[in-house]
Amino acid sequence: MALYEHVYLARQDISAQQVETLTEQFKTIIESLGGKIEKNEYWGVKSLAYRIKKNRKAHFSLLNIDAPPAALTEMERQQGINEDILRFMTIRVDELEAGPSAMMRKRDDDDRDRGGPGGPRGGRPDRGDRPDRGDRGDRGPRRPRDDNPIADEGGF
Repeated sequence: MALYEHVYLARQDISAQQVETLTEQFKTIIESLGGKIEKNEYWGVKSLAYRIKKNRKAHFSLLNIDAPPAALTEMERQQGINEDILRFMTIRVDELEAGPSAMMRKRDDDDRDRGGPGGPRGGRPDRGDRPDRGDRGDRGPRRPRDDNPIADEGGF
């Protein structure tokens, strides 16, 4: 059997539980035709780069599949019929990735970065190539426009 990575996007106005139900339906199709789902990841609701069928956001889900091509064809046919599915993409791979996908690792890294010193992203690292700019409070007050000597003379 062949190995596939399959990602599908579902409409933003359905719930996460409905997305799980869709995933279970696709899992049943694959298993009934002799395949199996090795990994199932729900990536959450993310913004789209452009609008798809009037949607600006979508639920993203990844399925790692070990199945014959006929099972995958049937699942894709069902996804094409379903109105809740905006897009899907299947890629044949030589081996399935073990552990969390890059999207899930990114989320873990973002969670570790939050809450550190200097703000929500953990502050900026020291640049080293730039000198310290100091407090920058020694500039003094800005001169208001009313103090313009040319305007007082009636020149403008």
